[in-house]
Amino acid sequence: MVTRRRFLAGAGALAAGGVLDSLLRTQRALAAEHDMTITAVEPYVLKGGKCWVIVRTSAGVSGIGEVSPMNAAAAALLVRDAFAPLLVGMDPLAIDRCWDRLYYATYKQGVMGLQPEAIAGVDIALWDILGKVAGMPIHSLLGGKRRDSVRVYASMGGAAGVPPETMARRAEAAVKDGFTAVKVRQDYGPVEPDRNMKKDLAVLDAVRNAIGGDVELKYDVNNGYTLPTAIRVGKEIERFNVVHYEEPLAQTDYAGYAKLVDAVDVPVAAGEHEYTRWQFRDLIEQANVDILQPDLVKCAGISEAVKIAALASAHHKSLCPHQTQPTIGQAATLHFTSVFVNNDMAQELTENGHKSPLHDLFKQPLEYKDGRLTVPDGPGLGLELDETKLKAALA
Repeated sequence: MVTRRRFLAGAGALAAGGVLDSLLRTQRALAAEHDMTITAVEPYVLKGGKCWVIVRTSAGVSGIGEVSPMNAAAAALLVRDAFAPLLVGMDPLAIDRCWDRLYYATYKQGVMGLQPEAIAGVDIALWDILGKVAGMPIHSLLGGKRRDSVRVYASMGGAAGVPPETMARRAEAAVKDGFTAVKVRQDYGPVEPDRNMKKDLAVLDAVRNAIGGDVELKYDVNNGYTLPTAIRVGKEIERFNVVHYEEPLAQTDYAGYAKLVDAVDVPVAAGEHEYTRWQFRDLIEQANVDILQPDLVKCAGISEAVKIAALASAHHKSLCPHQTQPTIGQAATLHFTSVFVNNDMAQELTENGHKSPLHDLFKQPLEYKDGRLTVPDGPGLGLELDETKLKAALA
């Protein structure tokens, strides 16, 4: 049985204070050498509901970013009509100044969803620009990667709507595809909780039997249980050797999470629904979850994720970022994870994310092999977007 103590031993995040100081010095030095301004901030809505952002500069250097796909059209409007006028003319290397201007000028657009998600698209693009100007990958700007590749788990959604045998077949296929860890996602949401605990356990049983005892198993309820059910299930799933019990309660129930963590031995994970360092502070101090899951295309980008990593380090919490976007968002997460996660904990990749046709829009797509993604070493994100192909992919 994997206990919380065993699973979290040695897990944690690099202290980020020194990284921030080093970044400020790098940005000042580059700004002195390169006189450039932001000339355009362009959102692009793709078929299938993705929203990507291109930030262009007077020096001809551009950066790419990604917004969470919760509402791509609305995010594009916010970027185009609110963010672009605020940023045009600013120094793209002054990333914190740009972030502050976006966040505080549009604060009343909402700080739990669309606003920080849209900021993420711009912020990631600015980091891409900084890396290109410096001639360095983002992981080097953040302090240096700990490993050349990141182990990923196959994140399999829709379990609530299919028979256990279907999830078992998908899990078995993922293992054959090289994954050394899988996650079952229910996709419940916090409405109508506790629908079918017996069937949920049957799904986990079938998946565990299909993948064998050596493959890691994670379980994501997607906020679908009340506290009593979450405790009962949390104790039951120990027999399936579940190493990561994700968001069993409503995302607003911090007090319930604290009680759950005290009641079960399986490590409890949350953070997909927190968007700023202040919300993660409360998630840590009030909910006391074991594993923090910032999503870089939700939590206002790399800049805010670095601050969240500092919080995680200060509180001895593990980081396992949430990430379901296979290209730009995944690349940003690889850079972040390779620096701030100091063990080989498997990170999220949708089960077919490495096969997404979106990879064809890049001249050098991300590399997947044997259950791992290679951390890009090119300047910035290490991705080069083919804008001709992008135009053909627009909604």
